[in-house]
Amino acid sequence: MKFGYWTPVFGSWLRNVDDDTTACSWEYIKNLTLNAENLGYSLTLVPELYLNDIKGQKAPALDAWAIANGLAAITSKIEILAALRPQYHQVALTAKKIATLAQISNNRFSINMVSAWWAEEARQYGIDFDNHDDRYALTEEYTNVLRGFWSNTPFNFKGKYFEFQDSYNEPKPSSLPLVYAGGESEQGRASITRFADKYLMHGGTLEEIRAKIKDMNERRDRANLEPFKGFGMAVYVILRDSEAEAKKELERIINIKNWSDYENSYSNFTGNSNLDVEISKMEYSVSNRGLRANLIGTAEQIAEKLRAYEEAGLNLVIIQCANMKEELERIAKELMPLLR
Repeated sequence: MKFGYWTPVFGSWLRNVDDDTTACSWEYIKNLTLNAENLGYSLTLVPELYLNDIKGQKAPALDAWAIANGLAAITSKIEILAALRPQYHQVALTAKKIATLAQISNNRFSINMVSAWWAEEARQYGIDFDNHDDRYALTEEYTNVLRGFWSNTPFNFKGKYFEFQDSYNEPKPSSLPLVYAGGESEQGRASITRFADKYLMHGGTLEEIRAKIKDMNERRDRANLEPFKGFGMAVYVILRDSEAEAKKELERIINIKNWSDYENSYSNFTGNSNLDVEISKMEYSVSNRGLRANLIGTAEQIAEKLRAYEEAGLNLVIIQCANMKEELERIAKELMPLLR
């Protein structure tokens, strides 16, 4: 099992708690990442939203790509996985940026293709927001164009959304950047089967994750494509010395305080994502259904649950926690050694 974590571009991951010391600042993120790299974390996912999905749209949010660029330059081992929403990035210029970042990072820069879900954010930033299936169709073609620019000289392409003739993108990456993606709808899974190297999932029960991995492996096999290179899941971890202490922390963070602060993002996320399970407001107290995996308890209890996920085919967990600096260190020292 590999361990990654979410870069806190919004600061805290807790919607209902104000005393989390996780800061929305470059200085905090820089120090967090350098420490996490030394602790043995293999990946950090840098999410991309221009509005704050956690504390409400009036709260600060840092730019994912500025942060990812900085992290690529100051780290030496950890994989930088930057979220990429095609609607927000011109594709040819993005191919050039990623090729450059591959060089800066010594091929540690990957992308998480996201079809976008927050219609209100798109409106505020003047971005077209198409229907669900069209967003996935765009994402698939966009990914094909990126790989074309990284592989072919000159590059020629004509599709539904893009057309290029005798286009050059030099230098090329020495190896193709990995492409991650997640989606639960039929259109999402069908597209991801064709274009992604690795499949990412929201937090889920063991049965839900096992079923998704089985389904995606079967889709890949039917398409006569190589197996996925990995499966990852978003999780929120509460590690304490006793189960009672962990449950006490859970009760603290799920107590909804100012629902109106993030009601818009909740309705947009649940309404525009075609999710295959219902998200309760309790689960929405943290992002990406991180509590659904129930990684709550002592190190031994959490390790036992993760071994079952690993047997189901999961090989990466991407962690949210609070306070991040202290909890990532605790997880690295107490939990990670039990799974190696």
